[in-house]
Amino acid sequence: MQMLRSILFNVVMYVWMAVIGVLYAPYALISREGARAGCDTYARHALWLLDKIVGLRTEVRGTPPTGEALVAAKHQSFLDIFIIWTAMPRGFFIMKALLRFAPFLGQYALRLGCIPVHRGKRAEAIKRMLAEVKSGERAGGQLLIYPQGTRVAPGVSKPYKVGTYALYEQLGQSCVPVATNVGVFWPKRGLLRKRGLAVVEFLEPIPPGLDRATFMATLEERIETASNALMVEAGFPMPHVEPPLGAAKPQDG
Repeated sequence: MQMLRSILFNVVMYVWMAVIGVLYAPYALISREGARAGCDTYARHALWLLDKIVGLRTEVRGTPPTGEALVAAKHQSFLDIFIIWTAMPRGFFIMKALLRFAPFLGQYALRLGCIPVHRGKRAEAIKRMLAEVKSGERAGGQLLIYPQGTRVAPGVSKPYKVGTYALYEQLGQSCVPVATNVGVFWPKRGLLRKRGLAVVEFLEPIPPGLDRATFMATLEERIETASNALMVEAGFPMPHVEPPLGAAKPQDG
């Protein structure tokens, strides 16, 4: 039965994406705020449908940033994008360049000012974005990056990339780490969506000005520790893994 509910939700979700994409297209063409309104409407209704059809509720913990900030989030599935988007007033993303060609999703993302990045050309995209902010061509907001570069399934270890530090250093802004357990209920692959409570948690901001080693160790330790705790809370049997980089290790004796 849960699989049937999941399939129904997936069908409705993509049909709703097409409906909203068409309805808001004229508004989005004349105004970036139109594109944002369309995305807000879609994401909030998708989360409502997820609760009503599948029985998967969502919750935001902590304090989402409202001013200009760099947001570095754990990425486990499409669901964490929905939740983070609805939690922040002016979010925009660094996204894979290939997503530009996704129907509706890609066009709206570009209209919002999301930054498509080709593999190996992240620095070039960041430099262009910073120039646009300085010249006034791009409004400020909450820039979201996934420091592991891709979706990572619960219990899987994947290194954090230094591109997040490059942004942190060049923007000179605080960085807000974000933890999640959404992958326990909405996996990286597959159709099944489980019942339960999917959580996204905004953690204590990392102040600007840290060196690379300190920043990367702090970012990874905060995100991984909080995400692991959320996954355990959701009933996921965490395997034994090495402590995140920078975490305190027990002393011998």
